[in-house]
Amino acid sequence: MSGHSKWSTIKRKKAKVDSQRGKVFTKIAKEIIAAARQGGGDPEANLRLKNAIAKAKEENIPNDNIQRAIKRGTGELGGANYEELTYEGYGPGGVAVMIDIMTDNRNRTAGEIRHLFSKYGGNLGETGCVSWMFDTRGVLIIEKANLKVDSDEFLLTALDAGALDVKEEDDSLEVITEPDAINQVADTLAVEGVIISHSEISRIPQNTVVLTGSQQEQMLKLMDMLEDHDDVQDVYANFDIVDEE
Repeated sequence: MSGHSKWSTIKRKKAKVDSQRGKVFTKIAKEIIAAARQGGGDPEANLRLKNAIAKAKEENIPNDNIQRAIKRGTGELGGANYEELTYEGYGPGGVAVMIDIMTDNRNRTAGEIRHLFSKYGGNLGETGCVSWMFDTRGVLIIEKANLKVDSDEFLLTALDAGALDVKEEDDSLEVITEPDAINQVADTLAVEGVIISHSEISRIPQNTVVLTGSQQEQMLKLMDMLEDHDDVQDVYANFDIVDEE
């Protein structure tokens, strides 16, 4: 079982606050549109769409809104034609940053993202400059309060279900899977009575850089500004922070 990441815990708590502000609704709607456009409107034949709909239901997005987003993706309804991009760059202290973008104007978005990097001590890089530092993985979140067994016994259950690893956070466990195995592992754990509070496909850094002082402050401001940008779907970075005294 892998160890604790303070930044990972903060990021998940921030996502809950974002959902209260309605930020998550827009990001999930865009993901549903892109998934339906890429693989069609049938979630049973389109794994990406199935996962996006599951995330929408986690956030209590009404079914009518989900169906409208699917129809926009399949072309049955009109709407903006979003383009999917991935930007890579460096934050303060040489932290590697990857950003998943959905935009209807790539020139505008590139300029705004480049400005944010410059403002907070980083710079936008070339394609491929940091992507090799991350692994794409499925992530299942299980709240410790919902577990009926201890963490060590759960680790064995998760590995038997096909998980690659389990990471322990303050009040939860992260089950790591291959991207295309996330639904199979989730279904197997559900049969064992495990309650999964959240699931996603993520980019996990192979190593992290611990930031302190002004670099930590600048990095957190950069992450906040990037995640609040309307065209940003997800931000990944290979940094961690230390507990405050």
